[in-house]
Amino acid sequence: MITPGPESRQNNEEGESWELRLYVAGQTPKSVAALANLRRICEEHLAGEYTIEVVDLLENPQLAQGDQIVAIPTLVRKLPEPMRKIIGDLSNTERVLVGLEIRPHERKRG
Repeated sequence: MITPGPESRQNNEEGESWELRLYVAGQTPKSVAALANLRRICEEHLAGEYTIEVVDLLENPQLAQGDQIVAIPTLVRKLPEPMRKIIGDLSNTERVLVGLEIRPHERKRG
């Protein structure tokens, strides 16, 4: 299943396009949390410049071999290169941002 960011742009000359793949095993609590956390992080920090492909290894176990998946949930950043992997439910936003090499947006203080 591929989920484009809700605000994906037709013409992406302004910034990078992020291609992310999340490996899960069914609807386990960690898998559900990982997808929810990933969507939140992407919306906050990538502003629609991303696609998320969810690969359920219960349905397609052979797909784990291509990206050498040894634990789930695992997030794989396909683009921009180089490929990066993060294992876990992605609940630690700062760790995910560092792992994916995403610079956090500066927040305005009121």
